[in-house]
Amino acid sequence: MDTLFIPQPDVIPVAWGWFQFLLLLTLPLHLLAMNAMVGSLGLGLAQHIRGGEVQSRLAHRIALALPLVVATVVNLGVAPFLFVQVLYGQFNYTSSILMGTFWILVIPMLITAYYGAYLYDFKFEQLGKAGILVGLVSFLLFLAIGSFFSNNMLLMTLPHRFGEYFSNMAGTLLIFDHPEYLPRYLHMMIGAVAVGGLYVALLGRFKGDRDIQLMEYAENLGLRVFFICTLINTVVGLVYLATLPKKDMMIFMGGDMAATIVFSLAFLLAIAVLIVSWKKKLWLTVGHVVVLVYLMVFMRAWLRSSYLRDVFTLDQLQVVPQYSPLVFFLVTLVIGIAALVWLWQKTSKAMAHL
Repeated sequence: MDTLFIPQPDVIPVAWGWFQFLLLLTLPLHLLAMNAMVGSLGLGLAQHIRGGEVQSRLAHRIALALPLVVATVVNLGVAPFLFVQVLYGQFNYTSSILMGTFWILVIPMLITAYYGAYLYDFKFEQLGKAGILVGLVSFLLFLAIGSFFSNNMLLMTLPHRFGEYFSNMAGTLLIFDHPEYLPRYLHMMIGAVAVGGLYVALLGRFKGDRDIQLMEYAENLGLRVFFICTLINTVVGLVYLATLPKKDMMIFMGGDMAATIVFSLAFLLAIAVLIVSWKKKLWLTVGHVVVLVYLMVFMRAWLRSSYLRDVFTLDQLQVVPQYSPLVFFLVTLVIGIAALVWLWQKTSKAMAHL
């Protein structure tokens, strides 16, 4: 097979640890929002299809919140994706080009899904059962976008497959055939439904004093879905671990002490979260899940580094000091977080009167 040489990395303005820290800080926030978006939409559609008075009210509640959640997902996804490009640009840009035909489709697909979310919200009652089709289109588009992202993030860590470009010169290289792809993707999407269940339970709490029936139904449904999906996902996660190359899997089995400790904590926390969700401790479950997602993102970073260790390590990045962009970003980050908090407060007050 022809060889495709990996480009040289760009210089960075500050030590790579800053970007790694910011990546690990921001990526879990994006993943939690994405999971809430995909999972809650799926559950909302299921309730809409099922029908019934309380089920329809819950589907409408989910639809009302959907556009704001989509906007949150998009905005929270920008920072971690940029940090990945800074740290692993020579791999990520290459993988994006190799699957470019599909990668560029993400934009029109996202716009269409976003429009569908607004339509499903604002025209929920007018659309009636036809709204199910609108919501389903958005849901399937979100799943497809997730598959393309999963493909790209995995492909960038497999430089030995870059040479397949010469058989896919139209930017159509996808690695759905890779043994790790399917369990990796399923692990993410089943997790999304689980976290979506938690989000639905929280939506039930919102204005719960004005609709006790809806609150109780949403909490019971959300926590039940979360428990079942998390139980399944624990098994899927172990299958995913087993599909990893032995050298990469072993970093979580004693090969790297820090990675092994984090993996052990994550596994114990997964058991703990099953217990507290079974006992219907909503806020305790939410707290456990946030910590668990952060631990899993740390594991993901270790795995990415292990994949690329033979060709690249982060300490190879050349630093040309320039601190003002980092300061500007940190200031902007604080302002952005404050703006998001303000937006959520205003939106919550507005929805409280609906």
